[in-house]
Amino acid sequence: MSSIKEVARLAGVSVGTVSNVLNRPELVAQETRLRVQAAVAQLGYVRNGSARHLRAGRSRTIGVVALDLSNPFVIDVLRGVEAAAETADLNVMVVNSSKDAAREARLLEMFEEERPFGVLITPVNAEGQDLRLGRLVTRGIPVVVFDNSSRQGRGCAVAADDVLGGRLAGLHLRERGHRHIAFAGGPFTVRQVEERHQGLAGAMAPGDRLTVIPLPDLTVATGRTAGEEIAGMSRADRPTAVFCANDLVALGVLQELTRHGLRVPDDVAILGYDDIDFAAAAAVPLSSIRQPREQLGHTAALMLMEEANQPDFHEHRQVIFQPDLVERASTARAR
Repeated sequence: MSSIKEVARLAGVSVGTVSNVLNRPELVAQETRLRVQAAVAQLGYVRNGSARHLRAGRSRTIGVVALDLSNPFVIDVLRGVEAAAETADLNVMVVNSSKDAAREARLLEMFEEERPFGVLITPVNAEGQDLRLGRLVTRGIPVVVFDNSSRQGRGCAVAADDVLGGRLAGLHLRERGHRHIAFAGGPFTVRQVEERHQGLAGAMAPGDRLTVIPLPDLTVATGRTAGEEIAGMSRADRPTAVFCANDLVALGVLQELTRHGLRVPDDVAILGYDDIDFAAAAAVPLSSIRQPREQLGHTAALMLMEEANQPDFHEHRQVIFQPDLVERASTARAR
């Protein structure tokens, strides 16, 4: 492998000039810059990123600890992160905690050792990870929590108002005439699930009936389980609408209700959450509570870069986006 000294020798410039061409080209005259770039191309020189990171004390990589990479919502958020990182010539390294607190702790320990530019994380249990996240910050690694507004107001966080989202769901279904509504989601230790349920419950009126169908996870498979439970209820006990904690669950509920011969929305209306692309493409297009997915990720990354680049002037803040209702064929007035 060629070295930066060989590039400098071939181009007839100093090592410092080569470094400026590679890192701050605007400081170098065009003729010199072109000569150095030609030498780089001729020698096939590749910068030693590891050595550069050692000198800088941190890498040019944003570490992202995602909660569940099987959820299309998370992938959309990551697109926003990548878009922001690309404008700053930063790389993005994504790891998956799989909603496992022990695995998450190991991943954070890895990032602590690797000293990335910063870390974005949706914690499995934000309160339980405060100490670990604090250790990163102490070592000069900024942390921004995304899709979660906890950390007790410490540090930066970006999230959507899930209580409002649940309330919008409840008000929409009640406006459609539904007075017996089921909530399918879980586990309730997940902040988003608890707050969406809380918002729904707050929108119910005296005399309304709320049935909770607890689930161990938010997947299409657990949605099918919820759909089977609903389909097995007598007509008198069956809710006329179901609000699902995310769209994957809603898709599973739709599949199972259809398999049992129940009509959506005539027999049971379905409302999801997140408005992933699959929601609109379902056999019965799903109504959903939409979050600004890419904007959420983009904002979190910009906040992280701001803190990393200007730590002495940065002020921590909590950014809360407002969700909105997207109405499609899966919700209708109860007969």
